[in-house]
Amino acid sequence: MVTKNKSKINRQWYLIDAENQILGRLSTKVAQILQGKHWPIYDKSRDTGDFVIIINCDKVKLTGKKEEQKKYIHHTGYLGGQKKIAFRDMLKNKPTQPIKLAVWGMLPKNKLRDKIILRLKLFSGSEHPHQSQNPQKIDIN
Repeated sequence: MVTKNKSKINRQWYLIDAENQILGRLSTKVAQILQGKHWPIYDKSRDTGDFVIIINCDKVKLTGKKEEQKKYIHHTGYLGGQKKIAFRDMLKNKPTQPIKLAVWGMLPKNKLRDKIILRLKLFSGSEHPHQSQNPQKIDIN
C-alpha cells in the first residue's frame, strides 16, 4: 500500500515475462506501474510507483513488418554523425535496450523520469538476482 507520506511508501515488486509479448503493449503497462497509476493516490508530481523486473527481454515481438523496418536513430553531435541501428541488430547486441527505450519514451518528460526509470530492471534471460524481494508475477495479456 502506498501513502502520501514520502517516508511511508511501500514499493511493490512485479515480475513480467516478455516472451512473445508485443513491445508497445508491454511498455505501456510497465510505464503505468512505474509511475504508480494503478494506486488510488496517484499524483503526477510525486514518485509513487513500484519496481518492475522484466525477464526474457530478447524474446519480445513487434507487430507487422516492424521487425524488419524499425530503426533506432541517434546523433553523435559531430557532422555526419547520425547512426541508425535496426531492431534486429539492437536485439542481438543489446537485448534489453528496445524495451528500455520504449518505456523511456512513454514516461512523462519531467524531473521524475530519471528516478522512475531506475526502478526498471531488465534481463535477457529467465534468471534475475531479485528473488529476495519476492516479486509478484503479473500477466500483461
